[in-house]
Amino acid sequence: MRLIVTATWDDNAPHLDPVVKTALLASIPSFQIDARTRGVPQLGAGVIYPIPESELLIDAFPIPKHWPIGYGLDVGWNFTAACWHTFDPDEDPLARTVYLIDCYKRSEADPTIHAAAIRARGTWIPGRIDPAARGRSQADGIKLLHTYRKEIYGHDDLTVGVQMLGLANNGVEGGIYDVWMLMNQGRYKVFKHRCADWVAEWRLYRRDERGQIIKKNDHAMDAQRYSVSSGFAWFKPKPAPAIEIDPLARLTRGGGGNDLSWMGAV
Repeated sequence: MRLIVTATWDDNAPHLDPVVKTALLASIPSFQIDARTRGVPQLGAGVIYPIPESELLIDAFPIPKHWPIGYGLDVGWNFTAACWHTFDPDEDPLARTVYLIDCYKRSEADPTIHAAAIRARGTWIPGRIDPAARGRSQADGIKLLHTYRKEIYGHDDLTVGVQMLGLANNGVEGGIYDVWMLMNQGRYKVFKHRCADWVAEWRLYRRDERGQIIKKNDHAMDAQRYSVSSGFAWFKPKPAPAIEIDPLARLTRGGGGNDLSWMGAV
């Protein structure tokens, strides 16, 4: 059994006055501030994304209707994960902020279960997947890709599925660099209460003493990378509802819906 006890400067360090705290903060590297002042677990020099939590995590807000959304999907038996991103299309592409608004992660389930969770966020949202993930053969990867296209978008001929669930740019170092640049420039934000699985992985995402990425507990990290490094031109906004021709339709139509909370706001 392991137990982690955290202690903050504000609540557990009465011996540190404001002058001393200011001096100490100036001497601490930015990626160690949360660990040193709030007791949040960090990994020091081996961490891949050394950004303070306070610069990344934000409270969720309603997504405007015209903002496009897309997701990255990493598949595996131990865990399958998906990460949804969005951005303000009216911002300068070279200066816009990208938001991680949702994260799904589940272990040891059939593709139909994972597909249902992705479908619940909206079948109008496109995605990018790495069909060769986790060491599968090319044939197995293609079969799995077809399965997800059919299960998520529901078309036997795969026409819509091919358009909506494409192949990700799965270059590891290039993808990490793309994400890191956004974070380092303050242009990457995370909905903290909707992305707990991502946050848990991000805190421990690191390299070993040889500089190699430790491939353990990193499915959300990969899903995030597939979404960001594949560019954003394939993202789509939620389509406007169809105009009803029959005036009696409104009287006979049932209410409700399957959208999750952040989807219901768009």
